[in-house]
Amino acid sequence: MSNEEPLPPHLTETEALAQEVEELEAKSASAARLFDIRRIIGALFVVYGIIVTAMGIAPSDSELEKAQGVNINLWTGLAMLALGILFLLWMYLRPVEPPSAEEIAEAMDRPDVH
Repeated sequence: MSNEEPLPPHLTETEALAQEVEELEAKSASAARLFDIRRIIGALFVVYGIIVTAMGIAPSDSELEKAQGVNINLWTGLAMLALGILFLLWMYLRPVEPPSAEEIAEAMDRPDVH
């Protein structure tokens, strides 16, 4: 850290380095959560579920006749909404943990297998 900005007077070099590592780990965890595929899938199912449910709220007679009397848009839309909400709950209750420094070091030490 000799070429960088001077350390605050209350921090030793080790403490400053530890603080920087903690900040980077927090940013990494935030990035891992941001690109969680469950968020994307859940959001898509919720949006499409809302659209399909809205279409099924007031079906026409011809739509019901085509589906043999079953309001397929309503039931499919509600199922899509439920699935999307489950994906979002799963993401919220079990967030993605970024790999630890030890796991990264271990992965770097392993030879590539082709």
